[in-house]
Amino acid sequence: MILRRAALALLLLLGSLAEVSGHALQPGYLDLRQLTADTWQVFWRKPDVNGAPMAIDAALPDSCMPAVGPDPAFDGSAWVSAWVADCPGGLGGREIAIPGLELQRTDVLVRLQPHDRSATTQRLTPEAPSHVLPETPSTWGVFQSYFRLGFAHILEGLDHLLFVFALIILVRDRWRLIGAITAFTVAHSITLALAALGRISVPGPPVEATIALSIVFLAVEILKHEDGALRLSERAPWLVSFAFGLLHGLGFAGALTEIGLPEGEIPAALLAFNLGVEGGQLAFVAAVLAAGAALRLAVPRVLAQARRAHSAGSMLTGYAIGGTATYWLVQRVIAF
Repeated sequence: MILRRAALALLLLLGSLAEVSGHALQPGYLDLRQLTADTWQVFWRKPDVNGAPMAIDAALPDSCMPAVGPDPAFDGSAWVSAWVADCPGGLGGREIAIPGLELQRTDVLVRLQPHDRSATTQRLTPEAPSHVLPETPSTWGVFQSYFRLGFAHILEGLDHLLFVFALIILVRDRWRLIGAITAFTVAHSITLALAALGRISVPGPPVEATIALSIVFLAVEILKHEDGALRLSERAPWLVSFAFGLLHGLGFAGALTEIGLPEGEIPAALLAFNLGVEGGQLAFVAAVLAAGAALRLAVPRVLAQARRAHSAGSMLTGYAIGGTATYWLVQRVIAF
């Protein structure tokens, strides 16, 4: 009875993910492009929430005229507005704020493109909805900013995390799991770098659909697991991880392309974003393994039963993961 209740709770938890996209709500985007010494072209894009613009706004420093732009227009996926602001003395050392962001659950990316130096990107969050623009951004500042962007992206990417979770469930041997996670890391690092540098280009929708399909594959492997008879994906999971890791890297690259890489600091930004992704992934793996260790101590017999092939816990976990991923797959194929 305890096992069935635990399995049902897991099914409801994972199944509820099918009601949301594989990624969290898309962030807002504020682009500031310098035209002359004192004028800036402003592009402001905020997410759509049930057919209306999210209740946030972009506020330039008080010295800028106008500091707030016109009412946004819907472009089919988000609400956008654009204007030219006169900012005597420039923007360096002055504050950009996003009023209302503290009440939301998304982020805003602020991209500053001066005409005399490379562009930089800053992530504003509900906890930190404003930012003082640096006079001269440093390499270390770029590194910190892109590391945080990468860390946040992997933790907000439910499809990437569900793939890693399914991998942990499927691979029972510790060393094989380490090898699989390492292969996944190497693979998505390769395609992330190549795509971000423009060496390869693949349309986003097919990539996102195939990422969902990769999770379906792992769910099927979980359901087909037999005690004492390892399948190829369990004997050599690094093969599966590496192959699908290449696809997931293209998904990471899509997010990085939206943010952009600062000219002159591309190596630092790319390395930092990738390390941020790895940091978030390792934090997630550590959390899952710690939770598993706690369950082994608290309810060892129940957990052992749940991990047996074709047990209620194993089957419900596989179907919950597969059902969620199938929903994403259909949703993304329809979006073609």
